[in-house]
Amino acid sequence: MTVTRPIRILFLTAGTGDGFYCENCLRDLDLVRGLRDAGHDVVLVPMYLPVGADNADLVRSPLFFGGINVFLQQNLGLFRHSPRWLDQVLDSPRLLRWLSRWTGMTSARQLGQTTVSMLQGPAGRQAKELQRLLGWLRTVQKGFDLVCLSNALLVGLAEPIRRLGLPVVCLLQDEDGFLDALPRPYSDKAWELIRSAAGYVRCFVAVSHYYAGLMRGYLAIDSSKVCVIPIGVNHKDYVPAQGPSDTPVIGYLSRLSWFGGLDLLVETFLCLRRVPGLGLLQLRLCGGQERGDKAFVRRMIRRCRAAGLGDAVSFWPWQELRQRQAFFDGLTVLAVPETRPVAAARYALEALACGVPVVGPDHGVLPELQSHTGGLVLYKDHTVQSLGAALEYVLRDRQGAFELGKSGREGLLRHYTMDLTVSRFVDLCMEVVRS
Repeated sequence: MTVTRPIRILFLTAGTGDGFYCENCLRDLDLVRGLRDAGHDVVLVPMYLPVGADNADLVRSPLFFGGINVFLQQNLGLFRHSPRWLDQVLDSPRLLRWLSRWTGMTSARQLGQTTVSMLQGPAGRQAKELQRLLGWLRTVQKGFDLVCLSNALLVGLAEPIRRLGLPVVCLLQDEDGFLDALPRPYSDKAWELIRSAAGYVRCFVAVSHYYAGLMRGYLAIDSSKVCVIPIGVNHKDYVPAQGPSDTPVIGYLSRLSWFGGLDLLVETFLCLRRVPGLGLLQLRLCGGQERGDKAFVRRMIRRCRAAGLGDAVSFWPWQELRQRQAFFDGLTVLAVPETRPVAAARYALEALACGVPVVGPDHGVLPELQSHTGGLVLYKDHTVQSLGAALEYVLRDRQGAFELGKSGREGLLRHYTMDLTVSRFVDLCMEVVRS
């Protein structure tokens, strides 16, 4: 489809702070920047937590549903009627960033009631925050084409936004992991509310064919209402490897938690160090952590030190792209043995953009990535033996690993660039506007 004019989008994104590698947050920021670079007018509207300083230039709106206000309005009726000046104090970016690092504000098990309340929209306990958002939207909506919600947890906003006359599209990526982790009855109620609100969303946009199929079942909606736009990365921002790594090095890029299978990777690493020819194997860990992950990470460190290999494990900062580029430089392979299927696996795309091959489980989006890029080695069972065999296959032949990563980057350039994502997303938005 030929776009005859720039499209104007109000993009509502739910932040999680800067504490860990959040694929959804990075996706939103890259997509908004890519749309703007292509000449489109996109207003990024942050919710819950502020956007990091490195991307502050993308924000042209106030923060809505500040995390502290949402929490207080959920738990104390007084704050559902508090004056705006007090709400503004509690929405301080500095305060919100500090609190997000120390109180586990994004822990799924602590947010059951709040998640349900947010999905109830005008009937929820954050109705005051919703009215403030709608009031702001009324002042800016003229000339905008549509509203994009960054995930299905925001669909409680769809009906009131639709009443303003703006069509709504909603991105889909890994909501099932969050919602299924909520304690019952909140998990069941949240899914019920999302299904009820789905009718107010013009189109859902899944980041992979795997996830589109999964969410069609969860939401009980027709396949025509879910389209697939694979998320890409800006390949120009990544420097590909120029040759094999000097020593065997495994990298891990994701939140440092058991969700990402870090415990399995640590045990596999300790076993591989005993394999002839891999005695100098190193492990790099990157991705940050939440407060609730700290005890788990300390156990992993103690496990490595007890084996006498504490010096072979290093931690790398992740917040800036240049930091992740330095992390990838010299890697032989990236491995994130996820415990549950994932929708996008951005870490794999970043690795392939750097010419680093990926070892991962044979589920979720990873078989799609393998089919389209050829830069992955997949294993079947979530065991040290299965993961170890796949990693040993790559680590023993570093020249072969380099060639595999090089081939994977070529596949990424054909299927998973941000330019392709932006083009497909704009085409979808134009169809929504014209329908």
